[in-house]
Amino acid sequence: MNSSRKTIIFLGDGMADEPVAELGGRTPLQAAVKPAMDRIAREGRSGTLLTLPAGYPTSSDVANMSVLGCDLKTELCGRGPLEAASRGLKMGPDDIAFRANLVTVDPDGILRDFSGGHIAQADARSAIERLNAKLATEKIRFYPGVSYRNLLILSGAEFSADVKCEKPDDNHGQAVAEHLPRAATPAGEHTATVLRDLISRAQQILSGSAANGIWPWSGGRAGAIHRIADRYGIRSAVISAVDVINGLGHCMGMDVIPVPGATGYIDTNYEGKADAAIEAIHSHELVFVHVEALDEVSHAQDLKLKLQTIEAFDRRLVGRVMDHVDLSEVTLAVLPDHPVPISTGKHTRTPVPVSVRRPGWKPDHVQTYDEIACPHGDLGAMQGREFMDLLFA
Repeated sequence: MNSSRKTIIFLGDGMADEPVAELGGRTPLQAAVKPAMDRIAREGRSGTLLTLPAGYPTSSDVANMSVLGCDLKTELCGRGPLEAASRGLKMGPDDIAFRANLVTVDPDGILRDFSGGHIAQADARSAIERLNAKLATEKIRFYPGVSYRNLLILSGAEFSADVKCEKPDDNHGQAVAEHLPRAATPAGEHTATVLRDLISRAQQILSGSAANGIWPWSGGRAGAIHRIADRYGIRSAVISAVDVINGLGHCMGMDVIPVPGATGYIDTNYEGKADAAIEAIHSHELVFVHVEALDEVSHAQDLKLKLQTIEAFDRRLVGRVMDHVDLSEVTLAVLPDHPVPISTGKHTRTPVPVSVRRPGWKPDHVQTYDEIACPHGDLGAMQGREFMDLLFA
């Protein structure tokens, strides 16, 4: 194995932001204390990466597929099939998988929480069991995931992926009735009708619970996604708490490394993820370490918590890894998959800051890792598979 190609990618989901008045016009990344990420920028080269190009959903499956060099035009299949792959669910040619959030809706029909109050795992599993008891048929089935992130699979030739389902985290404070699934083409009419019916009946079944509704979205059929080993001839691994990332890794032929205590939220086991990455880099040429917590606090528009989470990501994950790997042999890269500005709590298409520290590289002049400094680095404005090609081609 060529040790010079060994690379660890640290991905802080939703970490990028915009200038915030409360921070004196600085972004959270500029304001946070993050010596490890700044060191990667100072000793490496920086630039940006377009991860959410126009014409595609502003969702994390699209963004992470972009980071890992997928061709969105031919490989994008929707979040549902990726999460099904993570759960080991075998999808047939007539199966369509949707992510099904457990959500909180107030008595006036307004969406108040896309995560059902970050519902506990046991409560989420109980809710899915109740839904299956009342709604499941040979063609309709719910599957438990992680916390509020669950699955709905529709089976049958009469179902279509040609439906428009909005993202729940884009619709806080909005009337659910105004954002229900609708057909994108005539072929999707039946599926949209079934989804609307399931949403209505689920509200009755889950009434009285904190997570009292469902929001299906990002549905699709199992697709054909390239394997990283076939393109670059490397062995790769993914470390994440959430199904969409683990499912993407599974589809791309990556080893999925579970970490006890990895929750997808601010209480995640950063040290466990760091130690898993340190161990995995001995036997892999790429280790992709994904942290969801930053996305969650950004959607909640919690500035104080975003600053704290950036600093935890830096100190407890990035810094810990840097202290325990041979920096003369291992390339380190840091980036988000997409921005989530605190001001809106929604994903944007702004290219994300990237810094890469590679042994033997002459650093550029960028001194700090943030949205303002990185665009002036030598890596320039990357898009498509240019980031992965930079690391491995």
